[in-house]
Amino acid sequence: MNSNESLSAERSLAQNGKSFHWARRFLGEKVGGDAAQLYSFCRILDDMADGDIVDGPLRLNNVRAGLKNSRIADDHLLPDLKIFVSSKDISAEIVVALIDGLLQDQQTVAVPDERALLRYSYRVAGTVGLMMSTVLGCYDVKALKHAIDLGIAMQLTNIARDVLEDAQMGRRYLPATWVGEMPPEHILEISKIAQNSSERELISAAVAQLIQLAETYYASGIKGLVYLPLRSHLAIAVAAQVYRQIGLQIAAKGYCWYQGREVTSKSTKLACTFSALRSLPWRLRPYPSHKVRLHDSLAGLPYV
Repeated sequence: MNSNESLSAERSLAQNGKSFHWARRFLGEKVGGDAAQLYSFCRILDDMADGDIVDGPLRLNNVRAGLKNSRIADDHLLPDLKIFVSSKDISAEIVVALIDGLLQDQQTVAVPDERALLRYSYRVAGTVGLMMSTVLGCYDVKALKHAIDLGIAMQLTNIARDVLEDAQMGRRYLPATWVGEMPPEHILEISKIAQNSSERELISAAVAQLIQLAETYYASGIKGLVYLPLRSHLAIAVAAQVYRQIGLQIAAKGYCWYQGREVTSKSTKLACTFSALRSLPWRLRPYPSHKVRLHDSLAGLPYV
């Protein structure tokens, strides 16, 4: 059994989700525990997709079938997952959309355009935003579009941070409309060249475009935090600021994707925490309206 599957929810969050673990302390025992449990389930599903669990992809398909009730399916994760989803009033179709995104990673990943990038980001992260909203006690349907946007923003940051690591796994999430049909193997070759080249600069420009796109979705997602209960607002604002900081650091260092993963220090997380406080006065304003154009690429997906 994979180690993440045998970890407690709290230990899984502490070991694998540094940004969310930092923010979790603001949630309190009950809500924080529920958020950690959601994270743990998502991590296990991700490990299944990546093959880090024995028979992972097969098990993931069984979990998907069990959630859809399309056929008899069995997996020892299913009972606990179904109980959790039902108890938090989470629609099974959202979890299925997440699994579809994870299964997409098992195919040859070469994203064709920005639309496909945003739809993928919705599936693997926008869905988590939807689920987290309910877990945090937010039931206003108008909040869901902002929750999707915050999830997408964080996923775009992930992609900007992990260009090199993704290439090592044979994946290229940078759209072909930005970098051409560049295979992951070629991205790895470019990263090893000592001097700058036009292709290296092309990828750097794509990373810059990713971060700019993420900023648009962060702006919408953070505005939507006013729908959350106060403590949940603060916790997610902190997590968002810490995640957003990764992109800001990449930009400050000239989008040097070939130098490896960017991380945030404890002192930086502390500064992000204070920065997150600036969003609290927004609770005194009218609820924000959502920019419809942000979801133009997401038509047909759940809760869009």
